[in-house]
Amino acid sequence: MKILLATVYHYPHTGGLSVHVATLKAGLEARGHEVDILSFTDIPEFQQKAAVRGPGFLMNKVSKGKGFVFGLKQRKKMLQKLMEAQKEKNYDIVNAQEVYATFAALDAGLPVVSTVHGYLTYEALSAGNILKGSAEEQFLLQQEIEAYRKTRAIITVDTRIKNYVKKEAGIDGTAIRNFINVDDFKPDAENKAAYREKHGVPADAPVFFVPRRLTKKNGVIYPILSLPAVLEKYPNAKLIYAGTGEAMDEMKKLIAERGIAENVELLGAIPHNVIKEYYALADVVLVPSVYSEGVEEATSISALEAMGSGSPLIACAVGGLKEIVEHGVDGLLVEEKNVEQLSEAMIDLLDNPEKGAQFAAAARKKIEDEYSHLAAAEKYESIYKASL
Repeated sequence: MKILLATVYHYPHTGGLSVHVATLKAGLEARGHEVDILSFTDIPEFQQKAAVRGPGFLMNKVSKGKGFVFGLKQRKKMLQKLMEAQKEKNYDIVNAQEVYATFAALDAGLPVVSTVHGYLTYEALSAGNILKGSAEEQFLLQQEIEAYRKTRAIITVDTRIKNYVKKEAGIDGTAIRNFINVDDFKPDAENKAAYREKHGVPADAPVFFVPRRLTKKNGVIYPILSLPAVLEKYPNAKLIYAGTGEAMDEMKKLIAERGIAENVELLGAIPHNVIKEYYALADVVLVPSVYSEGVEEATSISALEAMGSGSPLIACAVGGLKEIVEHGVDGLLVEEKNVEQLSEAMIDLLDNPEKGAQFAAAARKKIEDEYSHLAAAEKYESIYKASL
């Protein structure tokens, strides 16, 4: 089959959607399919600024949320033009990665199935892109429903999103949980010391790694709030974040207020292949997601990557994290926003490294058995074929 994976956002970029697309492409190609990716990155930079970013910024200054919705509409129009220009490639199917990529394919007259990674409207509210009770909130929800009803098939990355699509649009989707390339993300402990030296991380420091976009629903402030209690017992412990987002300023303020700047490092966006090195050099990985404006974590790719990489994992017991982590068997689950519980779990795994090693071994086996990109690609393939 000739398959086009399409998104109105940038590719590659920091975040789970970009990782999902790259990993799905690898799985489908391993099964013999021809796969292309079309994204907002394929639009010339000057057009992005002139048609989307500049006008959207000004519109948001006048009325919060209007520029955000305007930007989505413009991205859709620009992606649609790219699709129309590539019709001669005769794609068998377009797999749209969100609502407005679905509309782009529909209006370009291409056969499309849609993967739903989250909750467009609620995530926009959580991130502060639109206001609660606004016309933009109502409009985006209507757009979601329309897209779900018009696409040929819906794939969701967990059962909660599947239930959400059914509730809002009356459409039955297929839940295929997120997955990782098990050949790329695998234990690499033998290079731990070398990676620490490469990235300037002290050889003897206990390291907690948070590979998360810095946004409210990812709970990224809570490791900062939990760290002071850890430092009482492990004063040289390090907390390292990889990601960017609107929570950065709040995080910097909390770090300064608690006087822990020497113990916290904010890397910003780093390449995905470098993320693997941080999994290997870390002692524990944290995925501290929280409920926010009705949004909950799906099947977290960061958590799956940590588990596949042989890194002991602590996650909050929300959303899909409760499905993929079995507490006390292949990781630890703590109550969301519970600073004390998170501190205790962090200290527990530093006190008992053998426990963390047992969790990591069990987690790796689970990833190999249940979250392989090859098995997921086979499931996607069957949906594509049934949609033709």
